[in-house]
Amino acid sequence: MSTTKHTPEKIPIEIVVNEEKASLELSFFTGSYKSLSFEFLRVHSPSAEVRGHGKGQETLQVGKKNVKIVILDPVGNYGIKPKFSDGHDTGIYSWSYLNYLLDNKDLLWNEYLKKIECSNASRE
Repeated sequence: MSTTKHTPEKIPIEIVVNEEKASLELSFFTGSYKSLSFEFLRVHSPSAEVRGHGKGQETLQVGKKNVKIVILDPVGNYGIKPKFSDGHDTGIYSWSYLNYLLDNKDLLWNEYLKKIECSNASRE
């Protein structure tokens, strides 16, 4: 994962938990608007529970299609910490990590779907 400098254009100026669209909506100083689904955020949590403590220790997250964000807390000037409806609340999403997810959303999502398929698991 590459890091992103904490420049004003990389830090959201507004974050909305859109329950209707099941997405986190981010607005930036540059006027750009981006979103990430709750499911995408949950399966790409930066927590040790999901990512493990080293390469190859990742745990495939299954059954997260209908997960919601129930609470979204700021973490200083560093990032955000969502609590998901499945009880998961240990991932801190730094601005750098959120930008990484936004920049690589399609690639990461396709990789996730392939892993789900290969493991005969379900998003449901």
